[in-house]
Amino acid sequence: MKKSQDAQNTAPVSDEELAASESNAETAEVIDAPVGPKDGYIVDFISGRHVKDSPEAREAVQIFSRMLVEDYGYPVANIQTRPQYRVKVRPSDTKKEYPIDIAVFGNDDKVEDNLYVVVECKKRNRKDGLTQLQDYLRFCNATLGVWFNGAESLFLKKIEKSGKVLFEEIPNIPLFGQRIEDVGLFKRQDLRPATNLKSIFKVIRNYLAANAVGITRDEIFAQQLINLIFCKIYDEKFTKPDQIVAFRAGVGEHNDDVKARIENLFEHVKKRYKDVIEVTDTIQLDAASLTYIVGALQLYALSECERDAVGEAFETFIGPSLKGPQGQFFTPRNVVKMVIDMVDPGPDDKIIDPACGSGGFLVEALRHVWRKVEAQGDEYKWPESAIETEKQKVAIDKFRGIDKDAFLSKVAKAYMAILGDGRGGVFCENSLEQPRNWHRKTKDGVQLGSFDVVVTNPPFGKKLAIEGEELLTTFDLGHSWKADDDGIFAKGGIQDKQAPQILFIERCLDLLKDGGKLGIVLLESIFGMPKYRYVVDFITRQANSLPSSLCRKTYFSLTHMRRRVL
Repeated sequence: MKKSQDAQNTAPVSDEELAASESNAETAEVIDAPVGPKDGYIVDFISGRHVKDSPEAREAVQIFSRMLVEDYGYPVANIQTRPQYRVKVRPSDTKKEYPIDIAVFGNDDKVEDNLYVVVECKKRNRKDGLTQLQDYLRFCNATLGVWFNGAESLFLKKIEKSGKVLFEEIPNIPLFGQRIEDVGLFKRQDLRPATNLKSIFKVIRNYLAANAVGITRDEIFAQQLINLIFCKIYDEKFTKPDQIVAFRAGVGEHNDDVKARIENLFEHVKKRYKDVIEVTDTIQLDAASLTYIVGALQLYALSECERDAVGEAFETFIGPSLKGPQGQFFTPRNVVKMVIDMVDPGPDDKIIDPACGSGGFLVEALRHVWRKVEAQGDEYKWPESAIETEKQKVAIDKFRGIDKDAFLSKVAKAYMAILGDGRGGVFCENSLEQPRNWHRKTKDGVQLGSFDVVVTNPPFGKKLAIEGEELLTTFDLGHSWKADDDGIFAKGGIQDKQAPQILFIERCLDLLKDGGKLGIVLLESIFGMPKYRYVVDFITRQANSLPSSLCRKTYFSLTHMRRRVL
């Protein structure tokens, strides 16, 4: 995105000018952006100026400023952040003593008559935020108000009637160019990817924690949100581009009506995917909470977001508890996409994720392969029906996933079903268990040495360890290894315990055909610590980067943050 005009035309300021500016109460918070970083300051997204770094500025003002431009479509020229626009604190206030964190105007002429939305980003609770926002709206020309503190949000519409100023809480504000009464009436083609999905889920979580009736546990909230995500993705898939979506909440619409429409949508989801979503599953959220969530999500196309919506929901609601004792790690979608692009699976490749979690790698790999199917169909002038048939065939025949967590494997199965298919290829099983001990359906669907591509992010954690001689003896990496004077490693006795991510390396290689490709996310320490040299030696002997005709396996490597992608 281009910088605003202010950002492009700013000049460096001297230390003397900075000191002078900080002597003034208002300008102490903002200076024209000098060249290079400035300690204690961040660059304001709208104005391009340096503003004092604070949780309020960093986690609320900047995030919502980006959302206004990138999600709601408002031009930067219509928005003022720094210097702050001011409104009256009382009818007789001629100085306009209230500074507005973000002011949105009807056009690029930033005058009172054009003021449209005021956004307040103070770190208050919801009750205080509501009162403050009402005060702002009461004495200015703005019609709409937003309170957003990075963790919670609310949206207000001002109504002036019979000399009184009234306020109505609404599900969201309009997109740029949209009327207030059209909030929620989105056509499928108008939906757009969210730029900050985690922030949206964080706001939803905090709202539910404070306001939801009858539910208190994050695990239940997460399950309910995932049900709604499936409703949303289903609605995106089965709504024509020029039709109004069903997953919506409008201005003036009763909460019970919104809930009835979403419950009806969920019944369609359950009927179409009755083999993966329990018939007893229900939308348990109260009508007000449900309307709040729908209002927060309705303008986005979750199926097109850069971040995996299901994974983000888990991370926000129950990520810390899952990443602790169980070791699940929900890989950011941009990392998943990077791995899939590197491995580059095709329509003829059989693909598996043996630690699939909620299905992020499988879903991204399916999208990748489908794009190739569509390109092939276009090249050979296939009819649309033939392309769709081939895509379904690929999903059903070529994709497999395993996870030992029953709930996560169910989510992955449903996710694959709603986005495409392949639901029959996801199994609840322990991938590290010997295949002879798997359930019959898993053994029928997954055989060692039968896959062209393995992509995965196995569970990891300091407290996780695989123990037991019966299991460890079946893995070469379940044994100790010692190098001789020439650096040649020899296998020794069985270890007392082994980290699961180490055993997963061997299991992934076992799953591959000769010449197959592996994309696995591993701790960087495996490649750098002396105690893991035997693991690197094992990988090198099993796989290398030579042409596949000259080696047993092919692998790719790339360092990324604290983990490494093989």
